[in-house]
Amino acid sequence: MTSINSAFERVSSDLVARARELAPSILSDVCGRRGALAGRIQPVAPQMQVCGPAFTVELRPGDNLMLHAALVLAQPGDVIVVDGKADASSALMGELMCAHAAAAGIAGVVIDGAVRDVASLRQGSFPVFAAAANPNGPTKGLGGRIGHPVSIGDVAVQPGDLVVGDGDGVMVVPRAEVARALEDGAKKVQAEQARLRDIAAGKLVYGWLEGALRDTGMLAADKTLQQLRDEFAGK
Repeated sequence: MTSINSAFERVSSDLVARARELAPSILSDVCGRRGALAGRIQPVAPQMQVCGPAFTVELRPGDNLMLHAALVLAQPGDVIVVDGKADASSALMGELMCAHAAAAGIAGVVIDGAVRDVASLRQGSFPVFAAAANPNGPTKGLGGRIGHPVSIGDVAVQPGDLVVGDGDGVMVVPRAEVARALEDGAKKVQAEQARLRDIAAGKLVYGWLEGALRDTGMLAADKTLQQLRDEFAGK
């Protein structure tokens, strides 16, 4: 099996365009609260957002040879997803490589490892998500893999999966599940908008909570939350 695999199918551009309208938190909710990368992987600037198919890279800790290869091989719109083994002893990428990625049309990078030149990256528009920062540079002499499944941020990622990130972190949706997730996500957004309208109208008691409290024995069958609210208010 070759270490560099180009034979994988990407999530379609139409689905990627629809996914840009949904936050990672929405997608996480409709995907069973699975697929969100570990919280150590965050954008270098909170306003950064990324969305696109995963272009997977596996590195040896502290070595970025295969990441340089990925910058040449990834297609416009891809999100380079790097399994850097969560190693923070040296940066795998910095300002120069991010400039290269942006010029190549890459949608962003997600690295389970460290980056550097953070001050410059924060001022730029290229989305960079990483687990740490470190001024040390990497070595460039060890092999790895491109276009194979990786584990990043405690989540398995297949090449071509959907990657969506914002200030909360990064969510990965398996390619085969994207269409359904987008449909469910749109419904979730509508439900949350309705809830916000209820809150604005002062409707602060909602049905599912009452049922959940009863199911766990926290609310007696003959009581309602409104009755408890009245008791706390001394009515």
